[in-house]
Amino acid sequence: MNLQQIYWFLIIAYVLLSWLPNARESFIGQMLGKVVEPYLGIFRKFIPPIGGMLDISPIVAIFALRFIAMGVVAVIEFLIGLF
Repeated sequence: MNLQQIYWFLIIAYVLLSWLPNARESFIGQMLGKVVEPYLGIFRKFIPPIGGMLDISPIVAIFALRFIAMGVVAVIEFLIGLF
């Protein structure tokens, strides 16, 4: 399991906590919020909730995370190939 997968699971857990009343105010919810919210906040600035309630920014954030991870791996492989 790599860092990208771990962060992916943290995002999913944070989103699932939003379905439970007061779960984000719990200790685990607050800890996840401190780790995940800065990243999700970037996407929430540009993607408004659909119908005022449905927030699709975590979905876009997960796709972006995957593409970023693929890009980092490609750059590292390229740099390793130079040596």
